[in-house]
Amino acid sequence: MAKEMKKEKKDKKDKKRSDENGVKKSKKEKRSKSHSESVLDGLENAVEMSGAVIAKEDGDEVNTRTSVVLAPLAALVPFANPLAGEKSTKKALKTVKKANKNKTLRRGVKEVVKAIRKLPPSTNPSDPPAVVILAADISPMDVISHLPVLCEDHNVPYLYVTSRAELGAAGATKRPTSVVMIEKKKPTKKNEKAEDDPEWTETYADIVKVMLKEAESVKL
Repeated sequence: MAKEMKKEKKDKKDKKRSDENGVKKSKKEKRSKSHSESVLDGLENAVEMSGAVIAKEDGDEVNTRTSVVLAPLAALVPFANPLAGEKSTKKALKTVKKANKNKTLRRGVKEVVKAIRKLPPSTNPSDPPAVVILAADISPMDVISHLPVLCEDHNVPYLYVTSRAELGAAGATKRPTSVVMIEKKKPTKKNEKAEDDPEWTETYADIVKVMLKEAESVKL
């Protein structure tokens, strides 16, 4: 009889140890798991309503929803029209890099506004003296809201790209840039002739074509 009692006590101890070592889940653990799942479900619903993107990664067999990565949509100004597509953006940023090397690039709102006002009058829309590229993710939007009107008044084609960081990087600056202006010819001093670079002339003509094509698709 004593041996049977000792055996029962030993079995109870072994069972208790197995529970503590995680073989059997306690009610508290089950509760915490169900709570975390409900929080995750609520988070997913909120994100879906806001229009963000959820990326899920598969984990182990016990919990297959181990990681949730949120990628919010970029906030663009409502008047970003024409907005460059993927191909046009690559072309525009490439041209900005070349313009920087060619020393025909103006950066920042103040410098661009000043340069546009000094441009000679242009009667040929397909051969403007300069073009303007703006960043569409600017906040507050008032920083660049006056530039499209100024460009139209001086017959300067303009185009929006989605990232001011990429625009700044293309212009060889460490800081994000809200606007750049690409000139057809290098600024010259008085009594100094501007030298034409055939390669740059071709590059400039290509970006003008891209901008005029994008402008045709603008819906008023």
